[in-house]
Amino acid sequence: MEHEKIVVGLDIGTTKICAIVGRQNEFGKLEVLGMGKAESEGVIKGIVTNIDKTVFAIEKAVKEASDMSGIDIGVVNVGIAGQHIRSSIHHGSITRISKEDEVSIEDVNRLTEDMYRIVIPPGSEIIHVMPQDYTVDYEEGIKDPVGMSGVKLEADFHIITAQTSAINNINKCVRRAGLEIQDLILEPLASSIAVLSEEEKEAGVCLIDIGGGTTDIAIFHDSIIRHTAVIPFGGNILTTDIQHGLMVMAKQAEQLKTRFGKAIAEEASPNEIVSIPGIRNRTAKEISVKNLSNIIQARMEEVIEMAHAEIISSGYENRLAGGIVITGGGSQLNSLKQLVEYMTGMDARIGYPNEHLGKSKLEVVKSPMYATAVGLVLSGFRSLDEREERYKEAKENQKVVKVKKEKPNPASDFFSNILNKTKGLLIDDLSDKNEY
Repeated sequence: MEHEKIVVGLDIGTTKICAIVGRQNEFGKLEVLGMGKAESEGVIKGIVTNIDKTVFAIEKAVKEASDMSGIDIGVVNVGIAGQHIRSSIHHGSITRISKEDEVSIEDVNRLTEDMYRIVIPPGSEIIHVMPQDYTVDYEEGIKDPVGMSGVKLEADFHIITAQTSAINNINKCVRRAGLEIQDLILEPLASSIAVLSEEEKEAGVCLIDIGGGTTDIAIFHDSIIRHTAVIPFGGNILTTDIQHGLMVMAKQAEQLKTRFGKAIAEEASPNEIVSIPGIRNRTAKEISVKNLSNIIQARMEEVIEMAHAEIISSGYENRLAGGIVITGGGSQLNSLKQLVEYMTGMDARIGYPNEHLGKSKLEVVKSPMYATAVGLVLSGFRSLDEREERYKEAKENQKVVKVKKEKPNPASDFFSNILNKTKGLLIDDLSDKNEY
């Protein structure tokens, strides 16, 4: 256990703060060792608004996960989301010295590092730089340029930025809780690692992660992330609509949504009535499940329309053979899959984070509401881009080869020592003769 790599994912969400501890088993699957959860009161729409409350919730979740796993947690992978997230495409290029040499991993890394120095709006920071397709000497559409010959190396990059103040607040909360951040990862990218298969990413797929405060979009094609977006609506806005529309309390609205809510109102029986106890000896309130579902459908249609608009604006609408994968806590709403298929005309499925899960102590982590947290743990073992993994392996192999070359040969050292001693004796003998 001491020599195994242990990774902790910390999902600072709008409704919950969740910490998951995991390790990779001998089959390369994720084994969850422990999990902790706390109610999130200091986060609104993915942004930290109250540092003290957030720190308290982080400490509670981390302590639970630590006690369950028996591991002392010090470093975490943290997710970031919120309306302030922006994504854009930028073009970069470098000119290599020699045309004869092959394009190396160092050249590709140099081009990527250059993109971190581009000019971005004030008050923003780059959190991810993800290469799209490369161009070598005007030869376009190259997925992996390493090993090709050419002078000019170019690429389009998907660059994701976040507000500096939002990043600083997350850093402050995590550090005050006595932890260090290993990586800061955009939440839809973390979720995509947990719920999408390699075949779906290659064929083209759109991930819709419906959280409490935001709905995150990530579009993949040809195994490369092509578009990301954050919609400032999530499951909590449904609860607020129910609360105001049916004149009930927030907790009652949440229970009505999760237990009786349907995304398609036609599927709700007009005769089904739910009775809610009155406040302070008042008479019980009767709620029509049909009315409840009408409120939910109206808001969900708005969220799906906005997600569909993002798919269209990305330019990949007709290239997503894998359709849509819905995940997050909001994906558990009854009939949501059918509503998404009806409104977008694309195939859809609910994404469960069991794609890379092995045997775990907790079955609850297989719920879509833990997709981001599981993905944050997986990101410690897997890269967001498959090419990055290949380059890392190649670099490690190069290091091994160098070490082998530099390893001293005991036999050659033995003979070279004898030779040096013999030379020394001959020189001493000659110098003695010259003295006479």
